[in-house]
Amino acid sequence: MSSVVQKTTRYVVVSPVRDEEQYLEETIRSMVKQTVRPMQWIIVNDGSTDRTAEIIDRWASEHSWIVAVQRNDRGRREPGSGVIEAFYEGYRTISALDWEYLIKLDGDLGFEHEYFEKCFAEFDADPALGIGGGVIYHDLNGELQVESNPRFHVRGANKIYKRPCWEQITGLLCAPGWDTIDEVKANMLGWSTRSFEHLKVIQYRLTGAANGAWRNSIKNGLGSYISGYHPLFMLLKSVKRIVERPCVVVSAGLLYGFVLGYLRRVPQIEDKNLILYLREQQLRRLRLSASIWK
Repeated sequence: MSSVVQKTTRYVVVSPVRDEEQYLEETIRSMVKQTVRPMQWIIVNDGSTDRTAEIIDRWASEHSWIVAVQRNDRGRREPGSGVIEAFYEGYRTISALDWEYLIKLDGDLGFEHEYFEKCFAEFDADPALGIGGGVIYHDLNGELQVESNPRFHVRGANKIYKRPCWEQITGLLCAPGWDTIDEVKANMLGWSTRSFEHLKVIQYRLTGAANGAWRNSIKNGLGSYISGYHPLFMLLKSVKRIVERPCVVVSAGLLYGFVLGYLRRVPQIEDKNLILYLREQQLRRLRLSASIWK
């Protein structure tokens, strides 16, 4: 089976990374051992101040399909927008133009040797599937714990885009909330999106840990505003997460970031039909009706 998939599945991977010397080689080893390797894996060093650049260059010198891209240090992390800027710098260097799948992959992940082979089998079995990926787990004190998300949502750390879907959603928004907007738009256009519950991806760093819980929650709240979330849905979402550790911080940060978008008159996505679609889905969710949340 592997040999057949390897001949017919053409995919490229872009990984924007910053200060990942602690985990990056684990991700590289996972990729090198894949039963189905990518045509190209472009690793974009987004101005790291540690040994990340050295690690990328060394592995790129050993494997011709690994491409190193080095960016200057902007002096700070830019959650949401910065990672997509780095992603697109890598995307523009893709030379294997006949790819079938595009993957955005973080540099702090570990996954089994048949991970991508099994992912592509999911796409083969469901022609309407436009965006997919494994479920994120974290190793907490030696115990794997799943990062809970709606089934239609695929974490931004490991997103697989089928080419026709990628072209129809016209790429990614360079702003917080990009990893929700892409899925909502895909669903609006008739595609399905989902995480593959039987495929585990270990993320060695907790989501948002690089920015701290408070800043990460504010970013997520702002991203929800930019995406056009319904205020009632956002309020109830914040209340629901009030017990999430660190207690109150996540909930307050989400609400603060959302309100901040209004106060600062931050531009929302320009596609008003998409906002209307998202809000209708959210209201259907609150009414316990059928929606992208199922």
